[in-house]
Amino acid sequence: MTRLTRIQAWACRSPIHIPVETSFGRMKDRPAVFLRIEDDSGAFGWGEIFANWPASGAEHRVNLLAEDIAPMVIGHPLAPPESMFHDLEQRTHIRALQCGEFGPFRQVLAGLDQAMWDMLARRADQPVQQALTGGQAKRVPAYASGIPIAAAPQMIARARTDGFTRFKVKVGFGTSDEIEQVHRVHANLAPNETLMLDANQAWTASQAAQFLDQIADLPIGWLEEPIRADCPDDDWRQLMGRIPLAGGENIAGLTDFDAALALGVLDVYQPDIAKWGGFSGCLAVARRALTQGHIYCPHFLGGGIGLAASAQLLAAAGGPGMLEVDVNPNPLRDAFGPIADQIENGFWKLRDAPGIGINALPDAVLDLVTHYRELTA
Repeated sequence: MTRLTRIQAWACRSPIHIPVETSFGRMKDRPAVFLRIEDDSGAFGWGEIFANWPASGAEHRVNLLAEDIAPMVIGHPLAPPESMFHDLEQRTHIRALQCGEFGPFRQVLAGLDQAMWDMLARRADQPVQQALTGGQAKRVPAYASGIPIAAAPQMIARARTDGFTRFKVKVGFGTSDEIEQVHRVHANLAPNETLMLDANQAWTASQAAQFLDQIADLPIGWLEEPIRADCPDDDWRQLMGRIPLAGGENIAGLTDFDAALALGVLDVYQPDIAKWGGFSGCLAVARRALTQGHIYCPHFLGGGIGLAASAQLLAAAGGPGMLEVDVNPNPLRDAFGPIADQIENGFWKLRDAPGIGINALPDAVLDLVTHYRELTA
């Protein structure tokens, strides 16, 4: 019986000159948590754990993996990834409840699940998409993301030069001319280009409805998280019928995703592979959303490993969804390959290699490590 014999985790931080702006706060550096697992045959796998918030979260996630999660799996016989994921969800529930930290536990399990599927696919000499569903896509549609409305003209121009034709702009900053800005950005798009908007939960239901009424004349691809993910169902229902609504990065668990699907408000579902579910959970959500006629688009705003995993996940799920590619400067993403080298005519080129296609951390990433833990059986 194969056993896990080694777990490594790196917290990394990259300084940036221009903060990443959202309606609820700014990122003053770019963090990431990468993990590597290895079994007693020498097979290995990589994953990434969400670490954008809180500002000090990256180092905490590494310690949580090392102190709470690793002892549950290291040295023990390995179950199939999906079984292991759901087992660990149950076994860690009381610990997460005790400290009120469901998010960090979910995020660590998401990264571990990615690494498990990466290792399984490598053993079979297959990309993860093939190990998951037998798929062999060479590319997936993609869109440029992380663009604050104030910087949209310049950032869209750069993203267009890289090869993007779809752009998601952040709104909800409370400026008096935001509606006019959205109209100007849309007016400057080419006929083959698409604009989406993301409010990052900025508004009340009435504020969101007012915003929607003022952009109703525009063919917006979707408005993402106009209100808090945990707002009452009636608040969400008030926003239906204008333009497509998107969400899911702040929903966790199959039960809550099933409730969202039953409510029927969202048109686009966006679970984040590094925040909850990994491949096992997010693919299940994608399948349910697609079966009900919705769109699945993986949410992601992190480093190069999670982005590569999200691309494999989207390829496995299929459907009309697009890969989210943050176009803000991020050395912890670009060290694995510049965006311009991987995007072409609006499509992201998948790595032609086993697993998620990443074998080691580049030196440029290792230079940015702030905390490291290693455990062996």
